[in-house]
Amino acid sequence: MTAVQKESFIVFLLQIIKNLKRDLFVSIYKILFSKLGKRMFRSLFILFLLVPLIEIYFLIQVGNMIGAGWTVFLVVATAVLGAGLLRRQGFNTLQRAQSSMARGEVPAIAMLEGVALLFSGALLLTPGFFTDIIGFILLVPIIRQGMIKRFFSMGQFSFYSQTMNTSHGHSESTIIEGEVVDSENDSRLN
Repeated sequence: MTAVQKESFIVFLLQIIKNLKRDLFVSIYKILFSKLGKRMFRSLFILFLLVPLIEIYFLIQVGNMIGAGWTVFLVVATAVLGAGLLRRQGFNTLQRAQSSMARGEVPAIAMLEGVALLFSGALLLTPGFFTDIIGFILLVPIIRQGMIKRFFSMGQFSFYSQTMNTSHGHSESTIIEGEVVDSENDSRLN
């Protein structure tokens, strides 16, 4: 490859990268400035701005009341307590999902409970009291199941289930009993 060919190849690659970057930015621009994108971006921006501010406010207030050391201890203790409760709730949800699958049902609520528990665990591991409160609320099974059923009733989710009809009985089968004999070791076959 000559120097001119190398240079034109590099220019060609740079043009491809430039077009890819432009197409990527156009796609991101379309998503961000569509109605859904604007609403989602605005919601996430408010969420990521407000939650840390609320957490900082609560940490300062609790730190002023009980001291910095006890505040750090409480934050760590809520994370440890939340992890233990999350483990127990996760096992219970897994058992309910397995039992509904054994009955041939779709474990839709149990699966969504698993998602809620995952979200709860992330909130409980996030340092702060506000996120811990929300995480602990999601750990309460009645509240969690009520929220999920409310989402279903609002029409946010829909699912169709199909059960499998399995029969464990044998119909019109013939059972033949037999014995396996190794021909090299059995003198009766020689």
